Amino acid sequence: MAYAAFRSIGAYIPEKIMTNTDFEKIMDTSDEWITKRTGIKERRIAAEDEYPSDMGAKAAEIAIQRAGIETSDVDLIVFATVTPDYLCMPSTACVTASKLGLRDVQAFDVSAACTGFVYALSIAKAFIESGMKKNVLIIGAEKYTSILNYEDRGTAFIFGDGAGAAIISATDNKDEAIVDVKCSSDGDYDHLIMTPGGGSKTPCSPEVVEQKLACIQMKGNETFKLAVKTLTSDVEVMLEKHNLKPEDIKHFIPHQANFRIIKAVGEALGLSEEQTVVTVDKYGNTSAASIPMAMNYAYEQGRIKAGDNVLFDAFGAGLTWGSALFPFSPKK
Repeated sequence: MAYAAFRSIGAYIPEKIMTNTDFEKIMDTSDEWITKRTGIKERRIAAEDEYPSDMGAKAAEIAIQRAGIETSDVDLIVFATVTPDYLCMPSTACVTASKLGLRDVQAFDVSAACTGFVYALSIAKAFIESGMKKNVLIIGAEKYTSILNYEDRGTAFIFGDGAGAAIISATDNKDEAIVDVKCSSDGDYDHLIMTPGGGSKTPCSPEVVEQKLACIQMKGNETFKLAVKTLTSDVEVMLEKHNLKPEDIKHFIPHQANFRIIKAVGEALGLSEEQTVVTVDKYGNTSAASIPMAMNYAYEQGRIKAGDNVLFDAFGAGLTWGSALFPFSPKK
């Protein structure tokens, strides 16, 4: 039987930084107010001519190089995003494949919002364990600044841009294998986080543009409470299923939505600050890119070593949620 191993991580961080002080100049807010409610101090902004496919390709190149494989060895690309280059077609995965020089590869997008990267990981694991693929490139990339309403104090300063990528490869060594990936959803809560305009239900029109209906809308307080509850429960189920204790997790990498959420979940689970990777203060919420960007940050800081147990935990619009448990297994 083939097993799936998490071989490498990479990320692309846009150069431009937008600080809380910058927001003070365009809306009625303050650095203190933003920091207290979200923990965010700054976020990265993609260039005007820089898109998820560009950022995803740059993150992918790093992940491929670190995995010790050739680009031509990639036989599947799963691209997680809710801010694709194009609304309907072509998929951002196909555009990214072209930018990587891949002309004959299966590639498709996944839309699961902030849980997108975990969803992509679950797909990669399934393809490899079935024997259909050997090296899967998974990418989470977002240009959230393209769907922000800068008059909305509930969302404008929360989100940022960026990309993360990983190579998931086949192995016959069970000790290297991804232990588990658990994903789920509940569409009854679709109204909590959404972009109501621009799709087939409310097609693009002057009214959609004027009312900014193609921008993200979020009910913050309701989302906060549900996120803490769901993220905590998801990890508890994962740990119990595999007979693990909180101290068995070397690196807890949650979706970087809000520091208060991360702190509340960590405390509820008994996970220490040393175990928890936090980058929301530096990058803001980058949705599907947040977990791989956070993992890449910890990796480049020298925190994540071969064999370390890593636990992902994500929650996003849909609603969607998911967790993943695996040993980091770079190719020797």
